[in-house]
Amino acid sequence: MSVTLDSTPAAPAALDLGTPRGRHLVAIDIDGTTLHHDGTLSDDVYSAVRRAVAAGHDVVVATGRSLLEAWPVIDALGLRTGYAVCSNGAVTLRLDAAEPGGYRIVDQVTFDPRPALELLRNAWPGAVFAVERVGVGFDVSAPFPDGDLSGHLRVSSWEELIGEPTTRLTFFSPDAHVAEFAHTVERIGLHGVNYAVGYTAWLDVAPAGISKASALEDVRVRLDVPGHRTVAVGDQRNDLEMLAWAACGVAMGNAPTEVKAVADLVTADVREDGLAAVLRGLPAAR
Repeated sequence: MSVTLDSTPAAPAALDLGTPRGRHLVAIDIDGTTLHHDGTLSDDVYSAVRRAVAAGHDVVVATGRSLLEAWPVIDALGLRTGYAVCSNGAVTLRLDAAEPGGYRIVDQVTFDPRPALELLRNAWPGAVFAVERVGVGFDVSAPFPDGDLSGHLRVSSWEELIGEPTTRLTFFSPDAHVAEFAHTVERIGLHGVNYAVGYTAWLDVAPAGISKASALEDVRVRLDVPGHRTVAVGDQRNDLEMLAWAACGVAMGNAPTEVKAVADLVTADVREDGLAAVLRGLPAAR
């Protein structure tokens, strides 16, 4: 996967974040936040990220994407040091140009996918499943839509899907309406895991207690950044915990109502480079 830079009009004026002067940890989601819906990275967002890093802030990508799917974006943003959070918090990377590939996995949390897979298979017999294999790709029950998953995709038997612990289970039902889908997911009761429903009939399942927020708290401690100097920006349901965790949680203008409701601020739509307005509003780091 490659990331294309896109020249767009200037983003809205800087947002007043209300956080104190000093070095910040700034957690940024990828899809619908950093990247436009067509997968492009605007010049304005790229420049705002580079300015924030040069000023002394720690910009941390926090995404539901796998390591393989997230890395091209991390690389395109020019992030060479610090940390990144992938797979909704189940995988944490330390960025280091001296490491093979430019990173090292410093935390990886797995769970047994069998109970969740059995519940979901019974609820939606026609759905497709993917079990993440970190740094490799996914074992899948059947082909996924083109471009939705990255890495090596191996069509696997049921026994293979449930046979090993995983960092993330992804579920997609092509025939389900998203509102009905979300209601049914809540009704069937996925226990012992953490899950987030996407903007389509798409579900990401992670280990219990694991979210972007839990991984970011560990990163915050590693970086020794005070909690009152944390900012998070996101646009979807898997960002809810992250926005609540941050001293200033910012929802994108394109976020659903329930995401905006937990945020402290709402910035402009991703099409207007709302993330750049947030990054421009960061107080001086020194």
